[in-house]
Amino acid sequence: MEIVVIGGIAAGPSFATRLRRLNEKHQITIYERSKEISIATCAMPYVIGGLVEDRQSIVERTPEQLKAKNNIDVKVRHEVEAIDPKTKTLTVKDLTTGETFKKHYDRLILATGARPALPNIPGARDADIALQLRNTMHLDEILDYMKENDPKSAVIIGAGLQGIEVGENLIHRGIDLTMIDSAGTVAAPYDEEVAELMADTMTEHGAHLKLNTTVTEIKDHGHTIVLDNGETIQTDMLLFMTGVTPNNEVLKAAGVEVTEDGHVPVDDQLRTNIPDIFAIGDIIQTKSLITGRPINSVLSSAANRQGHLLADIVEGEDLHYPGFIWSSVAKVFDHTASFVGYTESMLQQAGITDYDTVLITPFDHAYFYPGASRITFKLLFDPKTGRLYGGQAYGKEGVDKRIAELSVAISGNLTVWDLPQLELPYSPPYSATRDVLNVVGYVAINHIQNRVENVPVAKLTKEDLDTGYFLDIRESDRPEQGTIAATQNIPFSELRDRIDEIPTDKPVYITFRKGIAPYNAARILSGNGIDAKLIKE
Repeated sequence: MEIVVIGGIAAGPSFATRLRRLNEKHQITIYERSKEISIATCAMPYVIGGLVEDRQSIVERTPEQLKAKNNIDVKVRHEVEAIDPKTKTLTVKDLTTGETFKKHYDRLILATGARPALPNIPGARDADIALQLRNTMHLDEILDYMKENDPKSAVIIGAGLQGIEVGENLIHRGIDLTMIDSAGTVAAPYDEEVAELMADTMTEHGAHLKLNTTVTEIKDHGHTIVLDNGETIQTDMLLFMTGVTPNNEVLKAAGVEVTEDGHVPVDDQLRTNIPDIFAIGDIIQTKSLITGRPINSVLSSAANRQGHLLADIVEGEDLHYPGFIWSSVAKVFDHTASFVGYTESMLQQAGITDYDTVLITPFDHAYFYPGASRITFKLLFDPKTGRLYGGQAYGKEGVDKRIAELSVAISGNLTVWDLPQLELPYSPPYSATRDVLNVVGYVAINHIQNRVENVPVAKLTKEDLDTGYFLDIRESDRPEQGTIAATQNIPFSELRDRIDEIPTDKPVYITFRKGIAPYNAARILSGNGIDAKLIKE
């Protein structure tokens, strides 16, 4: 059987090599229009920064290796220009020689991925110095540009996760960095509580962030950036990190169904709407393992696993893709950001409004062991069933393992009721006796049981603000948090001794603070006959 794969970066080679291990007889061919395959694309920012010194080390396999070890024919710099499902024939162009030829297939695997999206900014197409990053050809263009021009300054348009990773590495190279984004926070889809911490870290390390800011024009071949507030920025280097566009033109022309945003919907065996054509990787829309709703698949880890699974399916195994969760981790200088599942903004985009959140800031390991620092951890869940929607975290140590643990919990259909019972490894250098997931489970259960009422700050009326007593329980050496001015500050450590200062003839609210101290304060007040509500921001 002739198996043809379009796309050779992540999902395609994973499928092809697994299929070869299962079947020695198939003829397997991969077509890739760039010059290399099996690229660790997520490592490219670190090549730019010089942290990964050997550029070739991110090429995990070469066409020659796949031929010698796996008997797979790999054709780089070859582009599939047309697909004829009726005759099962491809039209392929050799981009080096210009030659065009036909290729038959029995099974066709679409792993075409996506390409960088060019922003719709006047002057963007004329910006000769503008650079993007999606494959090693782009990487080499960036490396060559830096070598030839020795830039002292750079502007990145787009402060998403890739922009942050590339930006950090430009700063490592001693380049003065400005990042511009029309959104109010960095690192979508992270929620504001975590994104603000990431922005703070970037700023502390020298990045100039211009958020809620739009580029209105690009001049001087990319050297002059004009902003909507009239400001202009001169730069030696310009990078567009403004998202990606699915590579779907050839697929659409062949009759493969695509969604409104350009992705290919697949069933639970990764089949498209056309017989014998499958799709994997960043090009597909699958279902969410958490909600069952449609979701686009992203990231090479999911693509690799889909490729491995599809090989078994093509060989006749009755296996099914359970759905996409979405887990991510990013280095932000000496901090780590990570999330799994849905963030709050993603839930809202999906039309899911019946959810609750809790935010805690425990230590990453036992507080008495040297080096302990706090993790900001946000959990999202269904307040009726306790089903886990997702979580995100930020800190210096242990962030990724807590999100990995939560990912396993979500995959296993656990709920918030199960989190306190997770038996997690404990030793003072690594964790606490009640670790992060245990604690966040306790707090979520308290929310569900409504032992303390939470009031979103937006729902406070003028009458509430005029008649309420607003208690700030921060210690004297801690900064204020939240947007509501406190009536009085009584440090949590003094609360029991000063309980008589709190009025009993007014509604009592505890102003917003991260962590579990406000909840504990409310329970102290409740035990003394005072019904206090927590302000949620």
